[in-house]
Amino acid sequence: MDSLIPFTTSGSLVDCVDKKVLIVLRDGRKLVGVLRSYDQFANLVLEDSYERIFHGLEYADVWKGVFVIRGENVVLLGEIDLDVEDEVPLVQVPLQQILPLHNAENETRKKNEVEKANILMEHGFVKEGGEGDGY
Repeated sequence: MDSLIPFTTSGSLVDCVDKKVLIVLRDGRKLVGVLRSYDQFANLVLEDSYERIFHGLEYADVWKGVFVIRGENVVLLGEIDLDVEDEVPLVQVPLQQILPLHNAENETRKKNEVEKANILMEHGFVKEGGEGDGY
């Protein structure tokens, strides 16, 4: 009976070890690499990793190497299907071409988040990291 209960803990990551994965972090960054290790807190170790920066259907990669990720920063982790990876309709471009567009997009997003936080604060909510946000 217990074997029918799916993994809901970091133990479910065992199938992803030594496979190429895509990880989305809380701050919006996307990392691609080979998952080498993890622990009970879902802290991850990626090898041969790079940050993938997207803008529309274009992307650029920034080499990171070995990367340790604290589990609480992981929003999404998924295995990359190597057979389908080359069929994705994305175009790789030089980093210098996409970086200004990406930075402008990030600045706009940050301004929107500040505006949203101020509106929420006017209605009684606390800014992230503010009083009452500790655990």
